[in-house]
Amino acid sequence: MIFIKNAGGMIIRNVTINVADEKDLEFMQGLQNLGVNRNVARLPTYLKDLKERSSRDIEVATGLRQPEVSIAMRTLRERNWIAEHEIKGDGKGRPLKIYALRATIDEIINYCEEEESREFARASETIQRLKDLSSA
Repeated sequence: MIFIKNAGGMIIRNVTINVADEKDLEFMQGLQNLGVNRNVARLPTYLKDLKERSSRDIEVATGLRQPEVSIAMRTLRERNWIAEHEIKGDGKGRPLKIYALRATIDEIINYCEEEESREFARASETIQRLKDLSSA
């Protein structure tokens, strides 16, 4: 449990941060082995067992800096894997971004599988073309 305090020391929010276990680490490594960027792989691994989390919670739990989370979220948005909305804080300042997985883990795995199949087909075509060129 993490307590977020204001400048006066008063607790303004308490957050439970899940820590990756061995299974989560293996899942994340599997995504990376399939070509998913390390930072991108961290986000669905963290969010897969949660309803939704703020960008700040994601930063703390994954060890990523805010710009890294933003860049990784852009990839998830492009793939339509993430839903986001904003909530207005009590004070002044920017609203807080809240994220949740839109895609299921099966959909993410299927996407990776399809990408690997396409990459294999491209490599096979290139190899065949090289063979054709070398025998001509």
